[in-house]
Amino acid sequence: MVSDACTAARALVASAHRITVLTGAGVSTDSGIPDFRSADGLWTRDADAGRAASLDTYLADPEVRRLAWRTRLDSPVWTAKPNPAHKALVELERSGRLRTVVTQNIDGLHQKAGSDPHRVLELHGTLHATVCLACGATGPMRDALKRVADGEPEPACLRCGGILKSATISFGQELDGEVLRRARLAALDCDVLLVAGTSLSVQPAAGLVPLAAKAGAQVIICNAEPTPYDPLAAVVLHEPVGEVLPDLSSVPPSGGARFSSWGDPSTWS
Repeated sequence: MVSDACTAARALVASAHRITVLTGAGVSTDSGIPDFRSADGLWTRDADAGRAASLDTYLADPEVRRLAWRTRLDSPVWTAKPNPAHKALVELERSGRLRTVVTQNIDGLHQKAGSDPHRVLELHGTLHATVCLACGATGPMRDALKRVADGEPEPACLRCGGILKSATISFGQELDGEVLRRARLAALDCDVLLVAGTSLSVQPAAGLVPLAAKAGAQVIICNAEPTPYDPLAAVVLHEPVGEVLPDLSSVPPSGGARFSSWGDPSTWS
């Protein structure tokens, strides 16, 4: 039986013209990529993995860096395939209603599923590239991992010899300002914000929810557990993301009246 919450979510998606989606780790668990904070999460099971997520610790401790490189080499991201949740967002994009996917994930599976890379904002960066913390040089992660596989425990920057890390955002590291600006604009300029697979416990990503709600968007939250922002949502769903997103993406548009959002803040008087 379809729940009242699912029916309400379907109605919101049917009448929407500009949907912004905020995704978290729960969208990729069906692809074999563990989340971080659940009872089975990566940081729950492995405290050392959590230490490597701190920029200060990564910079200060060579053993943490070596462990991080071994972990990257064996990451399930390299063999993961998009699951029905990722593919559902591609279908929503093809229907002409998807404005932007703002993701906290670093696995690149939205793009691999077929989402337009220009519509995907990776708030926390990507595991598919490296960055030098000294000179800022970037490069493909596969090149660094080949060096690890060939016996280098901690590959250094080939340009300056500095410390390399994945081009992901660690604790203590600032987000890319332009990516964050575009994410906030996407929250302001949507009529529905669809939140999927995130506990909404990390800022500034979680702050997109009250931003969108204050701007007049209807918020749908689909997550296995309650989130701190559930009271702001028009609909809260605790069904599996891999079932909810395909269902919502299949809803045909109803052709409802256009929604007037706050739009681009640069146009405000």
